[in-house]
Amino acid sequence: MRSERRREVLVCGAAAGLAVGGFALAAGLRGRWPAGAGAVAVPYHAHLWDLLHGQAAGDLLFNWNSGYGAPFLADFFAYLMNPFSWPTALLPRSQGQLAVLLVTLASIGLGTALMAHLLGRLHPGPRWLRVFAAVGYGLCSWVLDAGGGAPMWLWGLVSLPLLGLAGDWCLHERRWVAGTLCVALAWAGNLYTAALATVIAGLLFAVRLFATPRSVRHRVRATGRAVTLTVTGVLLASPVLFVAVRAARGAQPESPVQPLGPSELGGHLARLLPTATGGRPLPDVAIGVLGLLLVCGLPFNRRVRIRERAVWCAALLLVALTFLWTPTVLVWHGLAIPAGGPYRVAFVLSGLLVLAGWVSLAHRPDLLTLLGGAALVAVVAALAATRSPVPASTWVLLGVGGAVLLAALRVLDQRHTDRRATALATWVVGGAVLGNAVWSGYAAFGAAPDDSVPPSAVRAGHAAVRDGTDWPEGRSDPGPHAYTPNDPLLLNGQGGGYFSGYLPTVTALLLHDLGAGWTAGGRQTGSVTDPVGQALFGIGAHLEDGPPPEGFTPVRAPAPPLVTVLPPGARPGTSSVWARQESLLGSQVYDVPLPVPAGGPAPTLHGTSGWSVPGGGDGTVFTAACTPGSTAYFHGVWYSGTVSGLGTSYRSAGEQPTTAVAVHRLGTVPADGVVRVTLRSDVVSQVPARPIGCLRADALAAAVARLKATGATRVEAGGHTVTATLPAGSTGTALVSVPAAEGWTCAVDGGGDTAPTPVLGMIGVPLGGGADRVSCAFRPPGLTEGLTVTSGTAAVLLLVGLFARLSRRRPAHTPRRDRRVAAATGR
Repeated sequence: MRSERRREVLVCGAAAGLAVGGFALAAGLRGRWPAGAGAVAVPYHAHLWDLLHGQAAGDLLFNWNSGYGAPFLADFFAYLMNPFSWPTALLPRSQGQLAVLLVTLASIGLGTALMAHLLGRLHPGPRWLRVFAAVGYGLCSWVLDAGGGAPMWLWGLVSLPLLGLAGDWCLHERRWVAGTLCVALAWAGNLYTAALATVIAGLLFAVRLFATPRSVRHRVRATGRAVTLTVTGVLLASPVLFVAVRAARGAQPESPVQPLGPSELGGHLARLLPTATGGRPLPDVAIGVLGLLLVCGLPFNRRVRIRERAVWCAALLLVALTFLWTPTVLVWHGLAIPAGGPYRVAFVLSGLLVLAGWVSLAHRPDLLTLLGGAALVAVVAALAATRSPVPASTWVLLGVGGAVLLAALRVLDQRHTDRRATALATWVVGGAVLGNAVWSGYAAFGAAPDDSVPPSAVRAGHAAVRDGTDWPEGRSDPGPHAYTPNDPLLLNGQGGGYFSGYLPTVTALLLHDLGAGWTAGGRQTGSVTDPVGQALFGIGAHLEDGPPPEGFTPVRAPAPPLVTVLPPGARPGTSSVWARQESLLGSQVYDVPLPVPAGGPAPTLHGTSGWSVPGGGDGTVFTAACTPGSTAYFHGVWYSGTVSGLGTSYRSAGEQPTTAVAVHRLGTVPADGVVRVTLRSDVVSQVPARPIGCLRADALAAAVARLKATGATRVEAGGHTVTATLPAGSTGTALVSVPAAEGWTCAVDGGGDTAPTPVLGMIGVPLGGGADRVSCAFRPPGLTEGLTVTSGTAAVLLLVGLFARLSRRRPAHTPRRDRRVAAATGR
């Protein structure tokens, strides 16, 4: 038994080592790995490093760095719950890219090792061939093209075989508690991929349940164990589930993406071929030439029972068709096509293909199987070539690699009793599989854009932000200069930029309404860039775009405290971005003239909804009257075209509703007080009714001085709390410069906690007849309920485990009748 376990550990370790080595070799040869890691994973792991080293302003519940204060627990569950992410804190903070690469390699290794073990449980077969089949899963095209840059998704690569093993235990009616813990581990590691892996693991369980003859009683018992095991495991992960669901309910909706359009069978078939990636979005499901030959040969393998072949082929066809039909693609993604791509779930089909291929390989494919598989591969390649461009490297791998593999598999069948011939053929198969994987990875990494950030630039930006830090007296904002969508996390500042699938709608709308830009339909926000917006959020230092080599210039400005006081009776204005800023500032600091058309194609005014500006021509000219010496700003929001005025010209790339452009500085108003702006539109475009605001610097300085005098004299911020000491007897509304996301409660002078009263989306706390102190705390919605359910489920699981152990130790029970007979006979 021990020797068998050692051999199994060796097999799993070899599979993991080959997969990790193949990925690392391809990445090293190309000098990069899949796109996305530098933009998303590296900033989140930098923030995790700050949290674990006590250098972050927030904690697991709340993120003070991004969005000027945003809930964080749901994002932690989504982006950082891969257990391999946590040891990255042992590396220096500046080695973020290396940390993410190590998480990627560890996830690939564990997923491949578990798949190798699952293949052995699925059907016995040659160990080294099982290793090479598992490598096809660990280095499938999904990993090389998409998953490798997203450590959170890579936990799905682990979850699928892990849940498959739990299903195997159910079939053999053992290890119910261990299987439950496996389900909980999968769902806690990444909720999204675990749900998909659970569906495929359930399908695998059904295939195994009905592919071989079993009694009805056994099927009922096994199904009952599987259902109860899955439900209990999911309930154990309730904090992840409850927090994520509540956060998703209040999150900014997914931005619209291009419709999938008609599914072309040829394009989908092309993605079964090695190195055939790129182009329009399609599922990356290739598992290498070996796996493709085996899967295509399965219908012809007479050594596999007809019933088993039929069930496997039906399961594969069913899942493959769900990627062809738009409604089922929507179902895979929770009825919303994600902006990150409509086929992020492709790894589940890759895993099913590997499992089906192993069934054929474990039954020693004969000549008919090999010829039938080769013919079917040729048909697939021909159909793909007529509908989609197939690179030359694909034909090389199919031609040369396919011929070598067919010869080796034929030797394994004909000379399976000859140890030398079998060993040689096995190593030929291994070399072909590894070469295929490295070549495919090299091709995929070359097609990916390089989104890595120079470490020297990140270190310089981090140092500049740290030098300006005065938290919580004020914020140090990385500003509009962007290395990644999450610069505040990457540089440990306190900015408005944030990219998250759980970004609260109230945060996105608040920043949008105050003139900050957004992309991805509001799931990625930017920092405010104008002086009034920066004053509203207490930004005392920020980085502006500057010359190389760093690419930024540190800027400081006086700013009010994070908690200010609006006087009693203040009414928020919503007619324009300028009116909203002045409402929160409590002072009038802008001239907001109604622009007058003064040349070019005539625009059309649609009341308060704004102007329609025609496209083409020399451009539409607007003029507006402002105070001489003030600074003019333009807010086009959704405008697409070129904006020119006061010596400034810039490109506005707005597109409603996906991309909103931030307030932009034009220049100083001349002595005649006339601001002349020219809009050269690409197509008919929209601008607000009052897109021009002229800021009077002296009025802003007076407003900031007043806010300092009447605002908080002291601000203290904990991980998810903020407390402000106010001038004695303050009245009106305390304005906390944090978006009023669900989960905040506030108290005045130590009174009872109540939900804040938002002011244009910012936390507002009525002070009543007078107050000296305001305190607010955040608790993620759903956390209490999730912890309650998990506690109850854990107690039940513990009782079940104790009962099972006691049952195994209890001596066998002798029936009463036998005891009476023994007593009567004197035995």
